[in-house]
Amino acid sequence: MTDHIFDFIGGNAGEWKIVKMETVIGDPIQDASYLKIVNSNLQKTNEDLWTIKGLVSNVRYAEKEEKEKLLAIQAGLGRPADTCAALIPIRKNEAWWNLAQDERRKIFENKSHHIQTGLKYLPAIARKLYHCRDIGEAFDFLTWFEYAPEHSNAFEELVAALRNTEEWKYVQREIDIRLVRL
Repeated sequence: MTDHIFDFIGGNAGEWKIVKMETVIGDPIQDASYLKIVNSNLQKTNEDLWTIKGLVSNVRYAEKEEKEKLLAIQAGLGRPADTCAALIPIRKNEAWWNLAQDERRKIFENKSHHIQTGLKYLPAIARKLYHCRDIGEAFDFLTWFEYAPEHSNAFEELVAALRNTEEWKYVQREIDIRLVRL
């Protein structure tokens, strides 16, 4: 069953207009004008320029108390006012994956404060994480963010804060795709 696997498809049609694509580090992807997100069971078209596949999985790296805090205040996707979005695919280097789970956790939260940083921007910025490494994709994670235009500066602060951490020293590829809902 693949109802938890989604395709993020860049092309010439979609419900989201791409307003900016920036390669932060590593290899770029082909420019596209629109993005659509579909369940992987659906048929693709010849107009698609690229597809990045991700799956919804269990929460990783968050401890029980952190997970409960996140669930208590984070907003769901699809709020009518949230007409801005960002898709940020990331691949970490082998040094990251060669660390033990507890070592990655220490860098992720104890040193980089990833969850604590994100909590500051909830519920204004909604997000969903998709895992890609488990299914052999070119990226390890896809993070999808949605927010209202008035929270654009807050979103920029969030992204800058996360990129300025020890955890981001392990990122070898990152694309920053900004979108608006049609």
